[in-house]
Amino acid sequence: MKLLGKTALITGSARGIGLEFARAYLAEGAVVTLADINLPAAQAAAAALGPKAHAVHIDVASQSSIETAFAEAIAKMGALDILINNAALFSAAPIQDITRADYDKLFAVNVSGTLFCLQAAARHMIARGQGGKIINMASQAGRRGEGLVAVYCATKAAVISLTQSAGLGLIAHGINVNAIAPGVVDGEHWDGVDAYFAKLEHKAPGQKKAEVGAAVPFGRMGTAQDLAGMAIFLATKDADYIVAQCFGVDGGNWMA
Repeated sequence: MKLLGKTALITGSARGIGLEFARAYLAEGAVVTLADINLPAAQAAAAALGPKAHAVHIDVASQSSIETAFAEAIAKMGALDILINNAALFSAAPIQDITRADYDKLFAVNVSGTLFCLQAAARHMIARGQGGKIINMASQAGRRGEGLVAVYCATKAAVISLTQSAGLGLIAHGINVNAIAPGVVDGEHWDGVDAYFAKLEHKAPGQKKAEVGAAVPFGRMGTAQDLAGMAIFLATKDADYIVAQCFGVDGGNWMA
């Protein structure tokens, strides 16, 4: 029960990695708000997880939605100790085919959404005066470029940079800001990634997924459960002296 008595808000948590984090946090004693653009899915997930799970609607690309969601979550839970910035979008295209609309959409969710959710959490934590933990979801894609994934890579590089700046700016208030950089994680997200590569690289469905899984030094793709331990650790007192860092949880894909 490493998070007993703590409260957490997780964006993009109606499914996938965010939902697994919610499940893991609840098992460690936390009260959790699942914040997602798909409110019915978040409500169904929260109902299945039990009475310590709540659901709120959030569109992280909308400032008014962020403010409403955080206010509602704090009212439900009484306070906010932990934020996981998990909501994100992916796209892929050759450099010559990138559209401004796609660029704007990804940066609005992956970068602006991360920043302004972080800001909303930090304002509450500062006013409350008891510190807190903020965990941003970066990616190995933020560590290096990819010819077909320029915009997504750039957004995740920005998340790493924001983590560093926010970590340095907020630790004086007792707020630890750190990030997790997953590698290739099996699930609905990577099914979508595989579909992009099937189209752009003329591969059979599932081929890219098999290739990247085989290339991981650990020997397989990651799972959402593989990431949960780091998400728990960074939210505990054991991580109090860790500031502005980005941790690769990727089976050895990238050595930082």
